[in-house]
Amino acid sequence: MTIDRPTLAKWFNAIGYQAVWFALVIGAARGDTGWALLAAAVFVAIQVALGGRFVAELRVLGLALLCGLIVDGVPSLAGWWRYASPSPALPPDGAPVWILALWLCFATTLSRSLSFLRRRRGIAAVLGAIGGPMDYLAAARGWNAVVLPEHPYSAVAWLAVAWAVALPVLSHVASATATAPPPTARSDRT
Repeated sequence: MTIDRPTLAKWFNAIGYQAVWFALVIGAARGDTGWALLAAAVFVAIQVALGGRFVAELRVLGLALLCGLIVDGVPSLAGWWRYASPSPALPPDGAPVWILALWLCFATTLSRSLSFLRRRRGIAAVLGAIGGPMDYLAAARGWNAVVLPEHPYSAVAWLAVAWAVALPVLSHVASATATAPPPTARSDRT
């Protein structure tokens, strides 16, 4: 049995993302995110380099960073929950850099291992509404990387709504970048 290159790339992306997720969450819980941030940077760099659409990938990464600043920064600034390893953060007291790195790593999955969400905004919204809060609850209860309120209903509601909006938007932008012709395929018309 042979595995084609695109399938192998999707598996590498999915497994690599999960490995970096654990490294960042556990590193944040222990107060040592240095190696995990380096791993996240290497992971994103490899994914972008292998993607072949540098500018298009940067658009998705930029939008993911903006989503992270809002989804994680607003609750942090408002005091709705706390993060382990809260600094450095953007803005100060906002979203910690380690969680913004998670957003960047996650963004690489949208045109690879989660590419099935293309043009399936309803499924993306449902997965976001369920999966987003589950990740935060896992980080909170499994490693104390996020400290949610004693009664986390409002926090879970925020995450469900925010991720139900963010995931379809990010998937749509990633879909557009995946279907854009690579720079070498464009013809020069003079």
